[in-house]
Amino acid sequence: MPVDPELAHLRAQKAANTRWSRPGERQRHGDKIAAAKLARHERLVDPDGRLAPAERRKLARNSLKAEMAGLALAGAKARRSRTAVPQ
Repeated sequence: MPVDPELAHLRAQKAANTRWSRPGERQRHGDKIAAAKLARHERLVDPDGRLAPAERRKLARNSLKAEMAGLALAGAKARRSRTAVPQ
């Protein structure tokens, strides 16, 4: 029997809010995401694994910061274009 989309949405919303209401859950989840992002950038800056771990980590952090800055720039441009007054 097909599930009503509205009921499925409400069930998912309840489950998500229950999960995030647990003490420490946001921090644990955030730590996993941050570690995965950093590991991805380590693979990007040193795909062959030839750099020293400290150097690879430093380059990965800069790569991650560059990606975040690019996303911030794109967001700023999008917001500016939405609020620009037509001439």
